[in-house]
Amino acid sequence: MKKTYANLFTGGEAPAAPEPPAAERYRILLVDDEPNILRALRRVFRQENYEVVTAASGPEALGLLREEPFHVVIADFMMPVMNGGELLRQVRQLRPETIRIMLTGHADVNAVMGAMKAGAVYKFILKPWNDDDLRVTMALALEQHELLERNRRLRQENATQSKELVELAKYSVSNRSQIAIMLNKKNLLNLAQVQELFRLQQSRREPALRMILERGWVEEKAIHDILRRELLLDEVALDEVSVDPAVASLVPHTICQRQWVVPLKLEGRRLLLAVADPLDAGLLDDLRFITGLELTPVLASSQAILAKITEVYGSADGAGFNDLETIVNMTDPYEGIEIVIDDGEDNLSLEDLLHGTEEPPAIRLVNSVILEAIRQGASDIHIQPRTKNVMVRYRIDGILMDKIQIPHALHQSFVSRLKVMSELDISERRRPQDGRITVKTPLRVVDLRISTLPTINGEKVVMRILDRNAAVLSLEGLGFQPGVLARLRNVVDKPQGIILATGPTGSGKTTTLYSMLHHNATPSKNYVTIEDPVEYYLDAAGQVLIREKIGLTFPVVLRSILRQDPDVILLGEIRDFETAEVAFHAALTGHQVFSTLHTNSAVATISRLLDLGLKPYVAATALEAIIAQRLVRRICPHCREAAPVPADLLERLGDAFRPGSIATFRGRGCRECHSTGYKGRLGLYEVLVPDDRLRHLIATSASMQDISQAARQAGSSSLIEDAAIKVSEGLTTAEEVLRVLGPQ
Repeated sequence: MKKTYANLFTGGEAPAAPEPPAAERYRILLVDDEPNILRALRRVFRQENYEVVTAASGPEALGLLREEPFHVVIADFMMPVMNGGELLRQVRQLRPETIRIMLTGHADVNAVMGAMKAGAVYKFILKPWNDDDLRVTMALALEQHELLERNRRLRQENATQSKELVELAKYSVSNRSQIAIMLNKKNLLNLAQVQELFRLQQSRREPALRMILERGWVEEKAIHDILRRELLLDEVALDEVSVDPAVASLVPHTICQRQWVVPLKLEGRRLLLAVADPLDAGLLDDLRFITGLELTPVLASSQAILAKITEVYGSADGAGFNDLETIVNMTDPYEGIEIVIDDGEDNLSLEDLLHGTEEPPAIRLVNSVILEAIRQGASDIHIQPRTKNVMVRYRIDGILMDKIQIPHALHQSFVSRLKVMSELDISERRRPQDGRITVKTPLRVVDLRISTLPTINGEKVVMRILDRNAAVLSLEGLGFQPGVLARLRNVVDKPQGIILATGPTGSGKTTTLYSMLHHNATPSKNYVTIEDPVEYYLDAAGQVLIREKIGLTFPVVLRSILRQDPDVILLGEIRDFETAEVAFHAALTGHQVFSTLHTNSAVATISRLLDLGLKPYVAATALEAIIAQRLVRRICPHCREAAPVPADLLERLGDAFRPGSIATFRGRGCRECHSTGYKGRLGLYEVLVPDDRLRHLIATSASMQDISQAARQAGSSSLIEDAAIKVSEGLTTAEEVLRVLGPQ
């Protein structure tokens, strides 16, 4: 045994020197039918620490790969029995983790490109090769292999952890809450509702209180009043409580969000916990097990709990950078975006992929712009080239805001990257193009509708963001006045007829229609939607995406759907006479139809339908309701205060805003609303429900003036009148009404 010099000073026996760890040898498989080529390739790699194995044909190489794996395969293209392209395709199926390189002097470019397009080849090298280039290519290929392996392991770990969290949150719904039984004893729920609740709990695995409130069976305030009296529970004002991050970490964010609980304070071994349903014994048992602590539950409203969860853990709606890094365990959050191309289209051509779009700066820039837009809750992204720079603008709450400046040097690669993602022609810069992308972040999946437009400064791109998993608002949560809401409920309960939502683009028409569709949705009905694009995803409905490029238009799909025995049809938009005719005749033949139209008011909708060529008696018979709407920004509730408005501004808004007749408010600006004074949006509505006199006037093609007077007599109020009510209630401002509705 070899000794060190230590024994010369100590006289003792020197310990054995530790053996260095054996370095991993990469295994390389060389495939070529010419022995001279194989010898030359071996000579190139003789100084590297590679284990080099050779094969003289494709079948021999596949036999070796079946016995044991290789890190890299280098194959010639022109070989008897099986060419290199076919060999590498089979290698990909047999060992997908193996890096595949093609070596060729063959002039059939199409065959080589076809192999690359099919994903069989990582890279190809032309004969005669340069030895140094080949060694560098091999080193890069092995580095790519290591990165792929590392990413695969990280994805597996992330998938396991995410699955555990989701399953834990799901199965923490114990269905042991006694809230339904208590409300039944208090005559607030009948037996049919209790049975329906238990049935839904088994299928949806959601807390009982959430489903009771979603259906509007009992108000939360009434439930909490009973709980305070019966259980003598304390109620806490959460906006006055500060939560230590260490205490918040005791209960996972996912469980808090799903179960409407939030930890507040730790005293010794006892955890103070705000809950919306203290009768859920299963939930409390699970939380005792998770935390290892005794619990003291206190009452709080669901809205207050959700607000506190957002404050403590961060927003669940936004894809925040910290959340991304925590969930996917990566240092660069921009890489958390995964682009999913629609499977219904053809694959991208190799020329498009190689057209300078894979540069890391362009990829990172596109990903960061999209991710930031999702995080801030933007509805649109505008990429607008200007003379000196390119401005990225976000539309947030209906208002465009300048966010990021991009140098002109990056504009073309930025647009090219977006075009490749949305499968557009990157060589076409003179004509407008439209496409779509599905973008998957670790927290959300959104659809982007892409539109390009050539301008004198370069191509302008606008992206509409559609959140796949956005929750559909309840009919009561849309902001209708009580009397109007009662009339709408009656209309929605009718089994046939057509209901139209009208207004400009982005005014919330589709959201309103989905809320009405959800209002009385039952498994006993067949629901079908036809949209371009699909804005909300419903498992209970058959949803059809319009593709005009292949002739899948609204009228074609609508006619086919009528043979699918639908009960309720949601039609994205009525654009022409053909669509209007089929939709209205469907409404006359026992179907309930929801659709949208671009008009300025409810009465103008009738004129628009007649202008399309629809027969007056058909419109009069089938119409059940017309909802004209606009969206205005909502005053931030955290900094709202009374504030006077100049008299000249109120005069511009007409008689409904006479000075002195209405209270006005504004948002002072705070951290919650980013100092804008506004947070979220609110609907303004004009609802027209035709009565017999109005139907007669429509059928006889009466003048719009007569129809307007009849609509007023039927109880229809204008948009400006609804706006005046909401301004006086402190929901929005007079300035916002003037911006959206204009002078009256």
